[in-house]
Amino acid sequence: MVSGEENKDDYLNGRGAQINTVNRFLKNSLSKAHVEAIDDWEETSGKTSFIIGTSKSVVNKVDSPDVGMAYSLNPYQGCEHGCIYCYARNSHEYWGFSAGLDFERKIIVKKDAPELFKKFLEKKSWDAYPISLSGNTDCYQPAERKFRLTRQLLEIALAYKQPISMITKNALILRDLDILQEMAKLNLAMVFVSITSLNEKLRLKLEPRTTTAKQRLKIIEELSKVGLPTGVMAAPMIPGLNNHEMPAILKAVADNGAKSAGYTVVRLNGAISTIFEDWLQKNFPDRFEKVWHAIQSCHNGEVNDSRYGMRMRGEGNFAQMIRDTFKLHCRLNGLNQEQIQLDRSQFKVPKSQLSLF
Repeated sequence: MVSGEENKDDYLNGRGAQINTVNRFLKNSLSKAHVEAIDDWEETSGKTSFIIGTSKSVVNKVDSPDVGMAYSLNPYQGCEHGCIYCYARNSHEYWGFSAGLDFERKIIVKKDAPELFKKFLEKKSWDAYPISLSGNTDCYQPAERKFRLTRQLLEIALAYKQPISMITKNALILRDLDILQEMAKLNLAMVFVSITSLNEKLRLKLEPRTTTAKQRLKIIEELSKVGLPTGVMAAPMIPGLNNHEMPAILKAVADNGAKSAGYTVVRLNGAISTIFEDWLQKNFPDRFEKVWHAIQSCHNGEVNDSRYGMRMRGEGNFAQMIRDTFKLHCRLNGLNQEQIQLDRSQFKVPKSQLSLF
């Protein structure tokens, strides 16, 4: 049950973060000293802006051993979905922005991503390891409707027979069902759908600009129908908020055709700790202490643990309860019974330069 009411006069509806935290890399920061100030102030602006970025490369090697991917490709930096818990928020500071509201309303668009992707695939040393699209921010966030970078990347992957794994929480992926269906026939793609809650009121608070849980189940159903291996990431589990939904989530996705499942326990590293704490106090003042201490109980008294192997799963009684629940209901619903291996053997650089766009 969702309880607690935010102050409607101060709350920014349609945004997850309610504040802009200080960028740790910047010496100076901007703050509003007086409420009656008449300076040009954008703290409460609801408008999203798109910034065209340039990169030397677009495929990144992932060195972390516990994230389930070796390479990632992210056409966008920042994410308008506004998920309050998102671990990618901290990376926005590298671009000179805040991990808070800036992350949701200042979206960097890598328009050169398709060309850079082709150049990467044509390296003589490349051995067609599966690439995760995206490993950081959602490749089907609202910006994709306008810029269509993800679709271009999938067209390239199909032409080169490059295996791709994907994770999203946006039904826009169904727009590209034609490409994904062809990749499925060649065992070149798999998709994980992120579902944090089946409770629509809670979903709107946690992830204000994402598609509904009902639509996410439709994604799983539609992709499974065309033979695409599909799974769910029940992530993150937040003790005292959504962890009790684990059994229902796993049953629902299995009923709609999912074959795989994963989960994480929430961890609040870097600026996310301040952003999430502020959000939790505003949305769930009656449960703030309970939820905050429950999160701490999963990370040895802190809200974050950076140790590989521990940071995603947590430790202690609460974390163990979540882990046991996950394993039990995966077994009851026939999830994770086989390991999916995408086919790397078909990879080949096209001899003729096709018109991919």
